[in-house]
Amino acid sequence: MTGDGGPEARSATPRRALESALREGWRTALELSRAVGLPEREVAGHLEHLARSLKASGAKLEVTPARCLGCDFEFRERSRPKPPSRCPQCRGERITAPRFCVR
Repeated sequence: MTGDGGPEARSATPRRALESALREGWRTALELSRAVGLPEREVAGHLEHLARSLKASGAKLEVTPARCLGCDFEFRERSRPKPPSRCPQCRGERITAPRFCVR
């Protein structure tokens, strides 16, 4: 089969673009989605892979955890890059998105 280059060829460029955007400063998944031109739901998967790739180069994907605006609960233990839907303490749904950067 010729033409599209397979899934690895398509995903390598977006990950590099995500890394470049994250080196500029802190961004949410929505901001990254807009900067790179990927659907927001795809950004999370790329971020997980990027975090593993950065370890090999000595860099690190840093995360500012999501926070509930109702009770100030911080989702520090959450390992997934997707924002939570509800607060486990107050059951509120007003939650800030996690922010990411590369250091």
